[in-house]
Amino acid sequence: MSRICLYFRPLPERDRWVAGDRFVRPYIRRMIRGRPRPGGVDKVFINLCLGLNRLRVPYTINLPFREIKGGDRVGVIGCGRHVLAGYDRPNPIVAGVAMMSHPSAWPSFCDEYPVAAYLQHSAWASDVYRPYFGDRVRIWPVGIDTDTWRPVSRGKPEFDFLIYDKVMWNRQESPLVSQISKELEKRGLTFSTISYGNYDENRYKLALSQCRYMVFLCEHESQGLAYLEALASGVPVLAWDQGWCLDPDRYSWGQPDIPATSVPYFDDRCGLRFADLDEFSRRMDEFLDCDRDGRFAPRSYVLENLTVEACSGRYVELLNGAAGCGL
Repeated sequence: MSRICLYFRPLPERDRWVAGDRFVRPYIRRMIRGRPRPGGVDKVFINLCLGLNRLRVPYTINLPFREIKGGDRVGVIGCGRHVLAGYDRPNPIVAGVAMMSHPSAWPSFCDEYPVAAYLQHSAWASDVYRPYFGDRVRIWPVGIDTDTWRPVSRGKPEFDFLIYDKVMWNRQESPLVSQISKELEKRGLTFSTISYGNYDENRYKLALSQCRYMVFLCEHESQGLAYLEALASGVPVLAWDQGWCLDPDRYSWGQPDIPATSVPYFDDRCGLRFADLDEFSRRMDEFLDCDRDGRFAPRSYVLENLTVEACSGRYVELLNGAAGCGL
């Protein structure tokens, strides 16, 4: 019987200061910081498996390549070249979303391996990969665990807004976070702030339960699990969406102008967008008016489009297509 064979291996530790310190640093980090928090790519794999479990779809993880049989369906989530090192099976591969940071880093990937489909989370990210990998590129968003991320009733929220700060570049030059804080204070609106990479899941859940709304600040997202978890929790989002990829590496990629978005999965039920500080004040008025009129229903958007069950089911369809059932 055909199996689903999934492969996911985080980037291996490398020596940084002295030979062999790659074996010691993980233990030191754990002593200082506690248990490691799953990163974005880790959560892609975790949520994919969660959805498969709920669908009762069996699968293996990191089966030795020599044990793959003809007809087995192979999915590779990343990260990097080491995941497929030594792969010599003829079985077609569904790869992505994180084999490389940009296709120019591995343009021969689909020639080196029998790649039937390369996945990216959203339309704008897929457009970056399509010139390199052609019609193999497919859009596949990972699902959100709507059992874990759900509205919590705790009476009157402590804060009006949660500012989610994931501004990644030009932080010192950018007044975005401070100016938005000042605008909220001027309006008499209360807020708390949470910064990307500096919280665990329980703290984020608590922060969402304590607010009415979120201001989401990130230059761009291929999917954006954090804001989608907020939507699933019933929190409408006012999102900074300036329209372009601002990763400084884009110049070395030879793509200085890449259209992008910070909220690739979003409609009128989810909230509103603003492009810059000048637009923020006006959109804030609209945002509050929409909420008063009952126009927002963010959780319904996620339930309709992005549950772990639906997205993991779509992944199985992609695997089946790669095995010969038609993509």
